[in-house]
This record gives sequence, structure tokens and C-alpha cells, in this order.
Amino acid sequence: MVLGSASVASAVTTYATAPGVRVNVRSGPGTNYTITRTLVENTRVPIFCQTPGTTVSGYYGTTNIWDNIDNGEYVSDAYVNTGSDGYIADRCA
Repeated sequence: MVLGSASVASAVTTYATAPGVRVNVRSGPGTNYTITRTLVENTRVPIFCQTPGTTVSGYYGTTNIWDNIDNGEYVSDAYVNTGSDGYIADRCA
């Protein structure tokens, strides 16, 4: 059986970013990294792995966890509704 692209895409869990907030995407896990783009309000993002970085206070609290949402792109977990204050994905290598 061959999986279609729709089946593969639906297997990836996404999480909502904070309502009413435009979230900066950075090139690394911290506020000292370059902003590569900005997500519009209520964007859903995948989390491929998580890593510690700069501590940020945001909509969902204060944390040093950063979520890898694409190759070389990170957002602070303080702006992503994961339903947890801790890690919900593997640590980034």
C-alpha cells in the first residue's frame, strides 16, 4: 500500500500559536538569533524537536524551551499552545 501525500501530511501534529500575537521565527533557539520571518496570528506549527535557549516570557508563560518548526527555524514555546509547561517532543540534536 502506498501512502498519498495527504496521509503523510496529516500525520504531523501541529500546535496553535498565541491568539492576537504575531510570533517571530528565529534562526536559532534564542532572542539573539536573526528573525527569519514572522507568523501571523493563530498560525498552526509543527514541532519537530525542542531545545533549551533564551528564557522568554510570553502568552503561555515563561520558558527557555524553543520549538524547531522547520529546518533552521525556531519559535519560543512561550507562544505555542502545546498544553504543557515542559518538553513535548524529542530534544534537538
